[in-house]
Amino acid sequence: MAQLTKEQKIKDFDINAPAAAEANLFGLPFTEQESNIVILPVPWEVTVSYRGGTAKAPEAIKQASLQVDLFDADVNDAWKNGICLLPINKKWKQTSKQLRKKAERVIELLSNGTSEKNKEVKKLTKEVNEAGTKLKSWIKTEMLAQITNGKLPALLGGDHSTPLGFMEALAEKNPSFGILQIDAHCDLREAYEGFTYSHASIMYNALQIKQVSKLVQVGIRDFCQQEMDVAKKEGDRVKIFFDRDMKRSMFEGFSWKDICDAIINALPEKVYVSFDIDGLEASLCPNTGTPVAGGLQYEQAVYLLWKLATSGKTIIGFDLNEVAPGKDEWDANVGARLLYKLCNLMALSQTQKKNTKSTNEKKWEVEKEQAD
Repeated sequence: MAQLTKEQKIKDFDINAPAAAEANLFGLPFTEQESNIVILPVPWEVTVSYRGGTAKAPEAIKQASLQVDLFDADVNDAWKNGICLLPINKKWKQTSKQLRKKAERVIELLSNGTSEKNKEVKKLTKEVNEAGTKLKSWIKTEMLAQITNGKLPALLGGDHSTPLGFMEALAEKNPSFGILQIDAHCDLREAYEGFTYSHASIMYNALQIKQVSKLVQVGIRDFCQQEMDVAKKEGDRVKIFFDRDMKRSMFEGFSWKDICDAIINALPEKVYVSFDIDGLEASLCPNTGTPVAGGLQYEQAVYLLWKLATSGKTIIGFDLNEVAPGKDEWDANVGARLLYKLCNLMALSQTQKKNTKSTNEKKWEVEKEQAD
């Protein structure tokens, strides 16, 4: 039997029908070659510092995605772009499981007052860090291949340490770009708990990439003095929109649109979106590894991403991380819906002409300083 072309698949595909149980992400029929958007799953959670489970997210989100209706009011016929989730790498999944036990041992020893110079701590930490370097290299190679093939790339974690290799791949193809990070945490700790590639160190590591011209953090509400010192040292390169400041401004009469205008104005023309699910309000991600009270509502996050996609700035890639499946599908369900919006809005951003600046974009600004 002759292989159907993408055009034939689009013609024959019924978006109103229930998805087949064994279908690919969102029930779509497209292969990697036929898809404009290709997502690399990374089932990795070695350095999580509180609760585990996020290594199971790619498979859980894939299953939950079959419940997502494909009509998107923001992007007509978005599904026709083609979205493909690459196969989950069993080797990295198993490596994560094995090394997680060793990382937990390091965390246990350090929390009990053992020195970082302890022989066992040093041995285990080295092993974890070496594996992190190998994972980063693998991800970079995989993502460079997708970018070279003209795909719109995305990464699905796994913990928030995973996208560093992706960012390095983008840096080889883009002389300058910014990062929009939606997160409860700054993730600006240097080698947290001794782990170079800790999930709490992803943005510290990202700032070592010279092509990253700007880091804009949104929803931040849990951070340490060291992270504030790093942000201050970076000057205008890092801008933080604290959750507290945004909420208080809204209580006092500013709109979410005003705040989104300010966020987007702070970003350069090319933007990478790094979305930690704990940037959302905790009821939307109750099983995430490091939940924090406060955060964005789902529609606030989607509105911000939509404003970005229609601003004339280009989303060059994204990651979604730290979704942790619970006893039911709620966390994965929210993650799947957010993943679909991220895919569709990234594609939409490729088609938008540069708009004139909003008259409200400077109406509301958050100063980058530690909360009183």
